[in-house]
Amino acid sequence: MNSTFKVGIIGGTGFIKDSDIMTETKEINIATTPFGNPSDVLLEGNINGVSCVILSRHGRSHYISPTNVNYRANIWALKTAGVSVIIAVTACGSLREELAPGHFAVLDSFIDRTTKRSQTFYDGLPGHPEGICHIPMYPTFNEKMRQILISSLSKTKLNYQTKGTLVCVEGPRFSTRAESEVFRQWKADLIGMTLCPEVVLAKELGIPYASLAAVTDYDCWKDSEEGVNIDLVAEIMKRNSENLKEILFNAIIDIGTKKEELLKEINETKELAIKSVMDGGCKLDFEHI
Repeated sequence: MNSTFKVGIIGGTGFIKDSDIMTETKEINIATTPFGNPSDVLLEGNINGVSCVILSRHGRSHYISPTNVNYRANIWALKTAGVSVIIAVTACGSLREELAPGHFAVLDSFIDRTTKRSQTFYDGLPGHPEGICHIPMYPTFNEKMRQILISSLSKTKLNYQTKGTLVCVEGPRFSTRAESEVFRQWKADLIGMTLCPEVVLAKELGIPYASLAAVTDYDCWKDSEEGVNIDLVAEIMKRNSENLKEILFNAIIDIGTKKEELLKEINETKELAIKSVMDGGCKLDFEHI
């Protein structure tokens, strides 16, 4: 693993082009991992003097559905590339009046309603890490990284929430009205398709992770608004691309000044990941993935 401090950025639907935010960009082709192929090549570059690696969650041409994203290969590939921390961007629907399309939220929890995805690296298969990993998911996200995103948003004139619970559904279809109403009753704030198991897998590999939710629609619960559809999502993400660029740029600058503080977070996250493995011990060498 490269010892240089690097920020991993995972982008989803409508994510800005790497050329819009990074300089000195080059491709890192991690052809395969113990879990198969990542969604695309990794793009490494520089943002204001900070080394960054961008991965398109659905592939750069957006051809992989949320269910079929190889989340394990993606996180493993980022770790292999030497990523120290991860900022993930996820497009999502709003279940709350106050979170309007075009707004942002820094997530602090989730409800997982996915059913078809591999949730752990420790699945008992040959060539995979040995043992069973009971990773704690409270707190769900790294608080230091969350605060960096919140600070970044505070430097803008954008509307945002400092907390948010996202219900992650299997997709790729959107919700029924009944489902949307149930999720609102559960006190979820947002609905998306890609947070899980990505956040869990990052924690299993000891990578501090935070998620920036970009609101594109009101799902389908709000009578006075158009129900969610792909054209609506794409249009809002396109209009928000410059805002997203500003948020990420601010966050990367902040990370560049907090490397020493974040190294402590990284070490603590790794220690937690190691301690969470039972039955066979942790055979995973975090330093040489």
